[in-house]
Amino acid sequence: MNLSAQTAQTLELPDVLALFGRKARSELALKALAHLSPASTVEELRTRQNTLKSYADCQAKRGEFPWLSDVKLAAYLLDEAKETGWIDGPQLLTIRRLLELSQKIKEFLDSTKEDWPELKALCGRIRDFTEEIRRLAVLDDSGELLDGASPRLRDLRTKLENAKGQARARGNRFLNGPQSHMLQEKILTLRNGRFSVLVKPGSVPSFPGIFTERSLSGNSAYMEPQSIVPLNNQIADLNQQIKEEERTIFRELTGLLLARQGAIRAAEDVLCQLDLCHCALEWMSGAKWRLAELQAPCHFRFYQLRHPLLGSGAVPIDVACGLKYRQLVVTGPNTGGKTVALKTAAVAVYLSWCGLPAPCGDGSTIGPIDGIYADIGDEQSIEQNLSTFSSHLTRIVQALEKATKNSLVLLDELGAGTDPQEGSALGIALLEEFGKRGSLVLATTHHNPIKHYATVTAGVEAACVDFDQKSLKPTYRLLTGVPGQSNALAIAGRYGMPQNILSRARRLLNEREVDAERLMGELQTKKSQLDRIEREVIQRQTELQTAQTQIEARRKALFSQKDDVLLKAQQQARQVLDEAEQQARDLLRNLQDAAESAGHKVMEDHKKQTKAARLRGAVREASIEARKNAALSQEKPLAVGDSVRIGADGKAIGEIVALSENNAEVQMGMMKVSVPVRRLVRTKRPKEESFASGPKFTKPEGVAGSLMVRGLSLDEAMPLVSQYLDRAMRAGYGEVTIIHGRGEGILRRAVHELCASLNYVSEYRLGGPGEGGYGVTIVRFK
Repeated sequence: MNLSAQTAQTLELPDVLALFGRKARSELALKALAHLSPASTVEELRTRQNTLKSYADCQAKRGEFPWLSDVKLAAYLLDEAKETGWIDGPQLLTIRRLLELSQKIKEFLDSTKEDWPELKALCGRIRDFTEEIRRLAVLDDSGELLDGASPRLRDLRTKLENAKGQARARGNRFLNGPQSHMLQEKILTLRNGRFSVLVKPGSVPSFPGIFTERSLSGNSAYMEPQSIVPLNNQIADLNQQIKEEERTIFRELTGLLLARQGAIRAAEDVLCQLDLCHCALEWMSGAKWRLAELQAPCHFRFYQLRHPLLGSGAVPIDVACGLKYRQLVVTGPNTGGKTVALKTAAVAVYLSWCGLPAPCGDGSTIGPIDGIYADIGDEQSIEQNLSTFSSHLTRIVQALEKATKNSLVLLDELGAGTDPQEGSALGIALLEEFGKRGSLVLATTHHNPIKHYATVTAGVEAACVDFDQKSLKPTYRLLTGVPGQSNALAIAGRYGMPQNILSRARRLLNEREVDAERLMGELQTKKSQLDRIEREVIQRQTELQTAQTQIEARRKALFSQKDDVLLKAQQQARQVLDEAEQQARDLLRNLQDAAESAGHKVMEDHKKQTKAARLRGAVREASIEARKNAALSQEKPLAVGDSVRIGADGKAIGEIVALSENNAEVQMGMMKVSVPVRRLVRTKRPKEESFASGPKFTKPEGVAGSLMVRGLSLDEAMPLVSQYLDRAMRAGYGEVTIIHGRGEGILRRAVHELCASLNYVSEYRLGGPGEGGYGVTIVRFK
C-alpha cells in the first residue's frame, strides 16, 4: 500500500501506532511498530491476519506464550562487534536471554499438535541455538564470567584469592605491629586493587612503605606497607592476566555469535512480531477491537467504528464505500465531525492493511486497497508562498497522478478556498475524474451543487453528520443516504447574530436553495429517526437471540447433568452390589462344613437377588446411555471408520467396520464384536494404536505381564483382552496372565475361546497352585 509520510502525519498514524506500544511487554514490540508498514499484497495481508488469529487461538488453548521480562534487542550488538571485535559480558548476557526466549518459544510450539500454519511458519524461522546457549552459560546473571569459563581463568582466580589472603594476613600483622601508632586508623583498605593503610600526616615521611594517594580530606595519606608491596604487585599482575583471559573468552564467544548473526537477527524479528501480536491481542480482548475480514472487491465497510485517539467516549459510526457506491460525499456544518469521519475511516483502513485490529464492530470487512491519498486540512507554506486553495490543489494533483481503481482518496472541504461556483464546478469535475478511474473517494463539502451531484449521480452516495436541530449541537453520528444542511444561519443566531441581519440573509437566499435546504433538513431528521429505530430493533433482536441461546444451553446442561447424576448413582449402586456379593462369598468360605449346604442355599438366593438388581441397573444404564448417544448422533451420525467405545465409560476403543440400522460390527484389536448402535459412543482414536486386523510389528512401551478384567462385563472385558494379547505378543513376552476371576466361568470360557482362535497363541491353561487357580488363565505365545 502506498502511503506518503505527509499523509501518515496528516492522519496522525504515528500517534495511533503508539497506542499499541502502550501494551508492549518489551522494546521488541516497539521495534516492530517502528518498522511496520502496510501489506503490499492481499496474500501478505492474509498471512498477517492468520498469524494473529493463530496466536490468539494458541494462547486460548495453550496459555500464555513463554516470555522473559528482561528480554531486549540484541542484534545491533553484533553489528557493533564487527568493528570492535568483541562484546562484553552484560551485552553477551542480553544476547543469551534473547536466544533462550527464542528456544523456549520454538519448543512451546513444537510440543503442540494443533495446526497453525502461519504461526508455525513464522516461528519456524527460529533456528536451534542449543550450542550457543550452552557456551554462553559461562556467564552469571550479572554478565560476569564464571570461574569455569576456562581452566586458565579458574587457575588465575584461585591464585588471585590466595595472594589476597596472604596480603590480608600480612596487613593484619602490620596493623598490630610496632608501627601501628603511625596509622590514622587500624583498617586495611583496598585502593585501586592494592592493599593500603591510612597513615597520619606527621608519620608519612618516616613510614616504612610506598605513598599511594592523599585522602579526600587531605589530612592523611594512603600508603602501602613495605611488607605488602610484593604481594600487591603479584595481585596487580594476576588482575591483568585475568582481564586478558576474559577478553580472550569474550572474543571467542563473540566470534561464535557472529557466525550465527543472520539466524540471531531472524529470531529477533520473530520475537518482535510475536510481541506485536501480544499488543494487538490486548486491544482485541480489552477494548474489543476487531480484525476486518478480508474480502473482494476493493472496498471497506466498518461497523461501530471509533477513532482510536478519541477513546471509548467517541461516538461510533458506520461507514462504507466500494460495494454499492464508489464515492461518499459527507456534508454538514463546521465542527460537526466530517473531517473526523474521513480520518477515522482512513485510520481503520490503514490498521486493517497492517494486519492489526481496528476499533470497529463484528462484521467489518476490507478489500484490496493499494494506496491512500489525502487532501485534509489547510497546510499553507510561507516558504513556498502557497495559498489555501493552492495547497489543496498541490495535494489533489499528486492524488491524480498516482491513484488507481484500488486507491482510497480523501478530499476534505472539496471546492473550498475559492469562488463557490468555480469551486463547486471543480469539485464535481474531480469526482467525475476519480469516478472514471473507479477510485474509492471520501469527500466533505459545504457546496450545494456538490451535494446535489452526490444525491442524483449513480455510484455516488451522500451522507451527513447528524445535527440536533433543537440544541443546534452536533451529535457526531454519520447518516448515510441523505445530504446535510450547513445550518450556518441557525448557528449564527445561536451565537448572537442580530435577527435583522439573519432575516436579510434568508431573503437574499434563492428560493430554490431555501427549499433545498429545508428538504435536506427534513430528510436528515427522518433519516436520524429511522436510524434510531433500526438500532433499537437490532439491539432487541440481539438480546432475544442471546436469551434464546442461553435458555437452550441451560436446558441441554440440565438434561446432561440429570443423566450424569443418574448414571453415577447407578454405577455406585452396582459397586455396592459387587461389594455385597464379595462379602457373601467370603462369608461362605468361612462357614463350617456342617453348615455348608445351607450356606450354598443362602448364596444362591443372594445371587438371584443381586442378578435381578444388576439387570435393573443395566436397563437404567442402557436407557441413560441411549439418551446421551442419541444427543451425540443428532450432531453427527456414526459412520464406518469412526473410533468408538462401548458404553459411556467403556475402556476399550475400536473402529466401526460395518454398520446396519441398529447394529454395528466393531474391530477391536484382533477381535470383531457386534454391538447395538445405541451403546456406541464416538471417541478420539489413540495415535499410537491402529485397529487394523493385520499383525503389528511396532514394539509398544509399558506393556504389563498380566491383565486384570475381573468384575468387568463380557462386552467390556473381551476387547481389552484381545488388545492386550496382541500388544503383549509384540512386546516379546513368552507368556502372560489373564486374571478373570472364578465367578460363573463366563469370562473364563470367553478368554479360552479367544485364545483358541489366535494363531500366535501356542497354548493356554488355568493357573496352578500358587498361580491363582481357576481365577486366571496362563497364555503362552509361539
